[in-house]
Amino acid sequence: MGQDEKPIQAMRPEPLSRVSLKDYDTRYSGEIDRKVAKALENQLEERMAELQEMLYAQGEHSLLIVLQAMDAGGKDSTIKKVFDCVNPQGVHVYSFKVPTEEERDHDFLWRIHQRVPRKGYIGIFNRSHYEDVLVVRVNDLVPEDVWRKRYEQINQFEKLLTESGTRILKFYLHISKDEQRERFQERLDRPDKNWKFSKGDLDVRKQWDDYMRAYEDVLTYCNTDYAPWHIVPADRKWYRNFVVTKTIVEALESMSLAYPAPEEGLDKIEIPD
Repeated sequence: MGQDEKPIQAMRPEPLSRVSLKDYDTRYSGEIDRKVAKALENQLEERMAELQEMLYAQGEHSLLIVLQAMDAGGKDSTIKKVFDCVNPQGVHVYSFKVPTEEERDHDFLWRIHQRVPRKGYIGIFNRSHYEDVLVVRVNDLVPEDVWRKRYEQINQFEKLLTESGTRILKFYLHISKDEQRERFQERLDRPDKNWKFSKGDLDVRKQWDDYMRAYEDVLTYCNTDYAPWHIVPADRKWYRNFVVTKTIVEALESMSLAYPAPEEGLDKIEIPD
């Protein structure tokens, strides 16, 4: 490796290997230039649109995308930028908030299973079942012996989905604490972004280290061959969007998608006046 070359930063940890987020540079962008990445992203978006149409037409598989990040990590903007090329009829986005009373009366995966994409569709989880090993852990909402069991319960749930025809891609949008501060400040400085800021965000920011430890366990214990985590450097939005788009297209390409065979005799049909 030359003196000026950057070491390659893998974004997909080895399954069940110990993850330390300090090993992942939030500003990493590899060797690719921003303009080149944008040009490639445009090509990838065209291909994603084609593949999504095949996914919908074939109706044999589905794709579930899980987005997790700290506040201001870019989940909303990733959805907006990456999926602006696809047919919205074939994409469903769900944002999981505090459980309702009915949801609390069931197991923690009950509400999640209802939102899993049906065959032919792409489902996007903006926050997800992982909140039940993140927020509940950091805020002591359930005992440790409860949330610790959930890692394996999640793995089994995701295995069931993959064996039922749902491909799962999980993205942790990894931003630095400094980057979060800058994005919070922008939300305060711009009237059109004030609505995105909550005073409660500062309370969560104080728990940064606790959340990093919780995320490291998630990325360690719930990173499997069938439902891998991708740790995406997210300080640079353009690189984040490129990586997520490229990863999704590669996953769709590997799913053997094709248009269904047409009905017999279509070549003999004449459209009447």
